[in-house]
Amino acid sequence: MEEDLIKKAIARDAGAIEALYDRYAPILLSVCFRYCGNRDDAEDILHDGFIKIIQKIQTFKIRSEGSLEAWMRKIMVNTALNFLRGRLKEKNFIDIDPIQEKIDLHNEPENDPEDIYLSVDREQIMKLICELPSGYRTVLNLFVFDQYGHKEIAELLKCSENTSKSQLSKARSMLRKKMNQLVNIQTQPTYEKV
Repeated sequence: MEEDLIKKAIARDAGAIEALYDRYAPILLSVCFRYCGNRDDAEDILHDGFIKIIQKIQTFKIRSEGSLEAWMRKIMVNTALNFLRGRLKEKNFIDIDPIQEKIDLHNEPENDPEDIYLSVDREQIMKLICELPSGYRTVLNLFVFDQYGHKEIAELLKCSENTSKSQLSKARSMLRKKMNQLVNIQTQPTYEKV
């Protein structure tokens, strides 16, 4: 079924293109949102990225189930990064911090004593990620969600691998702190006025 849809989209069949959009737009919008942190920009990125998908659909080769989604996600990630680079030129949008490259990554705790990740739902986590500084958020998204290695991230963002590692460490630390704060607020007893 997916193969037929792709063939029709290559032939520029409007119904097939609409079906592709309807099927994948929610997933791809969440990818865009993770990078830019707001819905308006995410929708702009989705629009631009989907145009690229349709323009390049004839280059896609089916390898396995889910390969179309992976291919589309990669285009969205690149579109989001191009968007962020455009913002960088406008107002220094991606704050990659190369000064503190020598952060000690070995002192970073991998797991908290309490498993705070189980007490914060996915929507809250995504909101907290969107609140991270753009450089931290970008590296975290590339590494954790899109599974790029530090070498690839360094090439994409034109920084060193150590900078990528440092940004990821700082992002995780800041996210952990935000999650702890959120859990502490949620577990605070509320007192009713008598």
